[in-house]
Amino acid sequence: MVERLIQNNMEKRIKARLEEKYQNEVAKTLKEEFGIKNIMAVPKIVKIVVNVGTGEAGKNKETMEAFIKDLSAICGQRPSIQKAKVSVASFGVREGMPVGLRVTLRGKRMYDFLDKLVSITLPRLRDFRGIPGKSFDKFGNYTLGVEEHIVFPEIDMTKVVKPFGFEITIVTSTKETDKARRLLELMGMPFEK
Repeated sequence: MVERLIQNNMEKRIKARLEEKYQNEVAKTLKEEFGIKNIMAVPKIVKIVVNVGTGEAGKNKETMEAFIKDLSAICGQRPSIQKAKVSVASFGVREGMPVGLRVTLRGKRMYDFLDKLVSITLPRLRDFRGIPGKSFDKFGNYTLGVEEHIVFPEIDMTKVVKPFGFEITIVTSTKETDKARRLLELMGMPFEK
């Protein structure tokens, strides 16, 4: 318990590289470009949500544990298990069965994950030419799909039980797509040209 408090305090003191970039460069640029007078109205990233649909792995305990272990390594925190709310006989799903995993990242872990995604993981994808710019929803949030989790540097290919894909949703504080896109561009997201 005491060790966890000490670790949390140390994480709060050391700012992530992208967090410093946002505070020193990105916020000022956005404020000037969009004519925002109040610094609190400048768009920012609120949280990053990582979702995995477990499918058949939800029925196999060993595979589910492997998914949890790999997702924990990628995100830096243990995922919560999402259970089915209703039974669907045609899919073989009963109420209460595990059907997915979710991790919500905020603060330093969020910035560290985004930094790793932008600078290490996305460039490792084969034939990568940028991420599509059409994946914004009407609330200014961006969703990106990753086909296989093995592209992340924390994953040891020899110990992977079953590769899985997941979606990453970057939630922003703005409701305007153009401001959200510019925020992510300045943070280093490689959009398609």
